[in-house]
Amino acid sequence: MLDDVMIMVAPNGARRTKADHPQLPITPDEVAKAVLEARECGAVAAHVHARDARLHHTLDAGIYGRMLAKVSSAVGQSMIVQMTTEAVGRYSTAEQIDVVRALKPDFVSIVVREFVPDEASEPLAGDFFLWLQQKSVAPQFIVFSAAELSYFIDLKERGLVPFENPFLLFVLGRYSHDQQSTPADLEPFLEVLGARKWPFMLCAFGRQEAACMRAAVDAGGHVRVGFENNLFLPDNSLAHANADLVQIAADEVRAAGKKLMAAEEARGFLKRCLI
Repeated sequence: MLDDVMIMVAPNGARRTKADHPQLPITPDEVAKAVLEARECGAVAAHVHARDARLHHTLDAGIYGRMLAKVSSAVGQSMIVQMTTEAVGRYSTAEQIDVVRALKPDFVSIVVREFVPDEASEPLAGDFFLWLQQKSVAPQFIVFSAAELSYFIDLKERGLVPFENPFLLFVLGRYSHDQQSTPADLEPFLEVLGARKWPFMLCAFGRQEAACMRAAVDAGGHVRVGFENNLFLPDNSLAHANADLVQIAADEVRAAGKKLMAAEEARGFLKRCLI
């Protein structure tokens, strides 16, 4: 859809704590600071998670609303803030849908296997996807394997996904101990995607994150980096901050001969994904 590359920062995720990295941002103030630092290095979007009083991942509308408001206030119009619906084994599909309906974010991530785990769940998911389009809430559909992408394509062909150009996120690997993604992990996704010109983004785990990002850019994709998926620099040393990983991704984009997507362009991109 566009030659310029969107860099998204995922600064915290649902699982890690400060025991994993002392600079992992958790509170709204910490997340806002990390996102602003990432912006200075080239990020134009942020995928943020909220935590409850026990530091557990939460989809509580009140808590999450305060997180989104804090980050959005900090970045103004210079970035797009994406809300997550990730269940992490704690929430039902109905609860995931309820928080999105309550907060009506501009941009939201949807894990396909959580929203449509079986045939019985298809009507509820289909109605929700149509609601997203009607309310101009831009979704990004997350798939963890080529098989999940095939299933998503089937949903699209059967009319349950109303978007002409759905925005995808390919996750290379799993949330598991010492997961190490490689650039070759992208190939099965691209094979299934085939000639479809749907926009996609990539996130990867472990020390080859930068190499995976370059593979995504070379294939015409966008990139997501940050402490949610990776804590390390290419030389195997611990990154000091999320901004370090964003800077490396930005360098890879430029080395590939492409430009970083700006905020106004990113908003236009998301509007086209809603058609």
